[in-house]
Amino acid sequence: MSSNTPSSSGGRTSAGAKGSGAAGKASSPGTKGSGTAAKAPASKGSAPRKTTGNRPLVRPAPRSKVRRAHLTVARIDLWSIAKLVFLLSVAVGIVTVVATVILWLVFEVTGVFNGVNEVLSMLSSQGSGIEITDYLSLGQVAVYATILSVLNVVLMTLLGIISAFLYNVAAKLVGGIGVTLTDD
Repeated sequence: MSSNTPSSSGGRTSAGAKGSGAAGKASSPGTKGSGTAAKAPASKGSAPRKTTGNRPLVRPAPRSKVRRAHLTVARIDLWSIAKLVFLLSVAVGIVTVVATVILWLVFEVTGVFNGVNEVLSMLSSQGSGIEITDYLSLGQVAVYATILSVLNVVLMTLLGIISAFLYNVAAKLVGGIGVTLTDD
């Protein structure tokens, strides 16, 4: 049972069809009012907001002040320092071994060892020179670098633990290091 009168056809009301009032001004000519509140025109660069009447559904949050927290590092866990320093020293050890092998290969390719052999043969009183690669072969250099890296891992881990222990003792006496954290 629908009537074909202009005021009720298609579910439009006469006020919405004419576009009068605040809702009519906000709607564009191609989209006449449909009985609901019209959308507010969107500003450039922002998504359109749903509105009820003249009020937006969601209000923007008020700008808050920057929060600051003043904290003190009162104690350092020895086990966490031991793990961290151990992993970092292992990484340094791997870099040391790889860099040593690469450096040896570069010296071999560029002829540095041949130049050192010539200098040693000129300085020696005997006619036969000493071959530097007899004492510094690639395998020997890699073994020495690995031994040095293992010693560095042990010493750096112990040094890290001792440093954390000394910090804990000093922090009990003077209060530790103060840190201020801010919320950006």
